[in-house]
Amino acid sequence: MTKTRFAFVGALMLLASVPAHAQEADSAADPARWETSHSIVIGGETVEYDAVVAGTTLTNDSGDPAAELWYTAYFRTNGVPSRQRSVVFSYNGGPGSASFWLHMGIMGPRRVVTPDVGPQGAPPYPLEDNAYTILDIADIVMVDPIGTGFSHLLGDTPGSDYWGIDEDARSLTQFIRRFLSEYDRWNSPRYLLGESYGTTRSAVLASHLQRTNIDLNGIVLVSSVLQFNTIQFAPGDDLPYIVNLPSYAITARYLDALPGENPPDLEAFMAEVEEWSLTEYATALLAGGTLDSDTRARVIDRMHRYTGLSHDYIDKSDLRVTAPAFEAELLRDQGRIVGRLDARFTGPAGDLLGGRPSHDPQSTAISSAYTSAFNSYVRDELGYDGDREYVPSGGTRNWNWGRQGGSAFVRGGGTPNVAPDLANAMKRNPRLEVLLINGIYDLATPYFAAVWTMDRMGLPPDLRDNIERSDFAAGHMMYVEQSLLPQWKETLDRFILRTSGRSVPVSD
Repeated sequence: MTKTRFAFVGALMLLASVPAHAQEADSAADPARWETSHSIVIGGETVEYDAVVAGTTLTNDSGDPAAELWYTAYFRTNGVPSRQRSVVFSYNGGPGSASFWLHMGIMGPRRVVTPDVGPQGAPPYPLEDNAYTILDIADIVMVDPIGTGFSHLLGDTPGSDYWGIDEDARSLTQFIRRFLSEYDRWNSPRYLLGESYGTTRSAVLASHLQRTNIDLNGIVLVSSVLQFNTIQFAPGDDLPYIVNLPSYAITARYLDALPGENPPDLEAFMAEVEEWSLTEYATALLAGGTLDSDTRARVIDRMHRYTGLSHDYIDKSDLRVTAPAFEAELLRDQGRIVGRLDARFTGPAGDLLGGRPSHDPQSTAISSAYTSAFNSYVRDELGYDGDREYVPSGGTRNWNWGRQGGSAFVRGGGTPNVAPDLANAMKRNPRLEVLLINGIYDLATPYFAAVWTMDRMGLPPDLRDNIERSDFAAGHMMYVEQSLLPQWKETLDRFILRTSGRSVPVSD
């Protein structure tokens, strides 16, 4: 069980008779703060830690308060001195999603219990100690970017100051600098861990941090998307069809939707489809209208064998099946749709003739559990009693997908690709290492698209060796599945210990 006691916050002790929300009347430069102390057993070892729910005031170019960025931080209080401990800044994606997914799924010391595959149902949702958190080896900072969670704009500050690729990275750069100063962590090993758009954020943020002389030890990319044309299926662009096909094949195999017997060896099947996608299939798509009929028939037959889609559907799709179309079509004869975030989840089709799913079965299965669990946890166990509502998603508007160039903004300059940002960060800091974590049943940010991007960043061989890949037999949020938590813990532990200069335990 987690033990909780209230602790000092500056000169104020948070007792039951002194409401913590009284601090919210302070000036904008001094946001409220809640601090509690706990303990948890991880790997047979008791880990004592402090939890802090607090805000940091961000300023504009004139030095005036412009926004409050809120975070939940966990600091281990026993073991090695804090300055020697690694610190991991973690966030989800969207853009516009708060960090409660990673927070309540795997990063925090408490997690919500959800079934492996399937809906959770109605509340109450159980919480348990998370024996797979990395808090035993690193302090954790769960960050909610402006417009998400409790983070919000101040005064007349326009959202456009924060809601864009570079704008977002600039705000987190300011936050991280202030955090390192406030907690005296300037010489601690530093990491970024983001999921989905959070991986986009990490690539750009690493470059912004370097401009202010802050290098990183490592970046963890969870369900990565750096090159957005790999997932957008724009007219005339054949690349997304090529890099998505392996995910269709793996999904059809899992759902027993392939014609004939399922290939028994998953890894061999993945390799086979990947190779075919990059060769014969890619060549057929690039041939366009010049593709001869015999080759076209052969490609359609192979696609049928790999995806379970009918010959007629593939033919009418002109060999090009988008991910939403695949999700709607694969189990159409059963009246079901396939999950986008996790293709192992299926649900009833809202429209039996629809060209795309009416909803995402994985998202609807667990969203209530995660939202409810975090809101209960932050109030009941972390002591938050402020009057702000936690915004899980959707708090950002009109995101600027253009890039900042020089002193001017280049808006609408094509599909975003931040892989060069990550490549430049690695070239400027050759000790920077990257851990790529994929869920192979993820149709939102497909694993092979992420691998394809990483393989084409123009890195020399020695820097390519700085990229480590770990695949999970799961979807976008691999931590949803209880059986995979040990794999997550082992993978993260080894990466952080190795790149922070600490010893890596030898497996039995």
